[in-house]
Amino acid sequence: MSSSSESDPLAPADPDRVDPAVWRLAFTIIVGALAAMFDTTIVSVAINDLARELHAPIATIQWVSTGYLLAMFATIPIVRWAQSALGGKRLWLGSLGLFLTGSVLCAVAWDATSLIVFRTVQGVSGGLMMPLMMTLIMQAAKGRNTGRVMATISLPIALGPILGPVLGGLLLATGDWRLLFLVNIPLCVTGLWLAYRNLPDDRPSGDRDRLDVVGLLLLSPGAVAVVYGLSRTGSAGFGSAEVLVPLLAGLALVAGFVAWALPRGAGALVNVRLFGHRSIASSSVLYFLSGATLYGAMLLLPLFWQQARGVDALGAGLLLIPQGVGTLLSRWVAGRYTDKIGPRAVALVGFAAVVLTTVPFAFVTAGTPDLLLMAFLLVRGLGMGVATIPLGSSAYIGLDHAQIPNATILVLIVQQIGGSLGIAVLAMILEHASAGAKTPDELIHAYGTTFWWSIGFTALAVPLCLLLPGRPKPAPAPGKAEAGVAAEA
Repeated sequence: MSSSSESDPLAPADPDRVDPAVWRLAFTIIVGALAAMFDTTIVSVAINDLARELHAPIATIQWVSTGYLLAMFATIPIVRWAQSALGGKRLWLGSLGLFLTGSVLCAVAWDATSLIVFRTVQGVSGGLMMPLMMTLIMQAAKGRNTGRVMATISLPIALGPILGPVLGGLLLATGDWRLLFLVNIPLCVTGLWLAYRNLPDDRPSGDRDRLDVVGLLLLSPGAVAVVYGLSRTGSAGFGSAEVLVPLLAGLALVAGFVAWALPRGAGALVNVRLFGHRSIASSSVLYFLSGATLYGAMLLLPLFWQQARGVDALGAGLLLIPQGVGTLLSRWVAGRYTDKIGPRAVALVGFAAVVLTTVPFAFVTAGTPDLLLMAFLLVRGLGMGVATIPLGSSAYIGLDHAQIPNATILVLIVQQIGGSLGIAVLAMILEHASAGAKTPDELIHAYGTTFWWSIGFTALAVPLCLLLPGRPKPAPAPGKAEAGVAAEA
């Protein structure tokens, strides 16, 4: 009796082994994506230096980051249509080339205004690259070993917080802020060369999707307005017109888009009917909470080290390295176990670990050793990696090739809005708790109060992990279904 591999030459020798072609494509895309991930975190630690070098107030230079974020949000919704019109390879080459152009322009900026404009160019390209990176790799994986594949996709996101602040601090130590953007050039050029060689030529043929102009005019401005309104809470206060007007207007536009898109299904700019899939709906809820808790904590932790512990920006970046290392180390373990036992159990363990390892920061005193806190951050990073990998994997369960771009856009928008909300709420709580704090102990207590809120938000996600899919069904080997049909005939 012949073996299954003999009867089906298309079946892989090891069905749990990821196709080497998928790894090659993932490596190709990640090299280019690293430039965008590094640039975001590098610039975030350089705001004070840029304000000094360009002779601009912080309120103005802050738009170097805000403009990038808003341009990215305005662009994300068109990625599915752009991919169907141009093909993944040409869209990736174009977006990475645009990021390279934006980096060079930022390096030659002559004042704050020009730098903000050129950062917006980078934001447009980043808005194209983020969802396209996930879409191309998940489409190549064809629903197999999605946990391990998602761990690879998120590698740039894990490396950014580890290396970005440190690299930014080292570059700023040279005294030339232009190096913050010139450092992107080698990664972009290498990424373009690899993409030209390795990405399959998937230019579309036949009828192309029409751009949903009405949906675009509703969703892109709506998402931008929501994020902008939330970003102003730290300086203007949540109840101010500066926050409420764009926030409410943005929510109205997003609601209008949902009403427009529902009856159109796949013909809309983004197919919101996919929220009817249990996998996408549960992942989106947890993505929203993970954005609110994980991004919010990324605001709190650097400020905690600088304001409550008295270290500089570079020192804070170095002290946060253990968390990034933990996140990086956990990715492949989380991906492998997600494929074996399903997203539900893995996410549950990850979110519980994040809760437990954040609790010590609510009890910190002036005498708490930095080394002990760094140990908790290492384990917290492990938990973050274990929590987020199964969310990305479960979002694609049961979807076909054409639905993957829609799913990517949906979960990215939900996660980023959740992150913006988490940052806004925790910043508001911290501002209220620290009002009137005059001594280091009082400031540490204010941070402890804010960490308790962060812990509470994360704890909400733990029982919701039970909504995720459980143990996955074995994926049939390629060609096996066809062989079975032939045997029956």
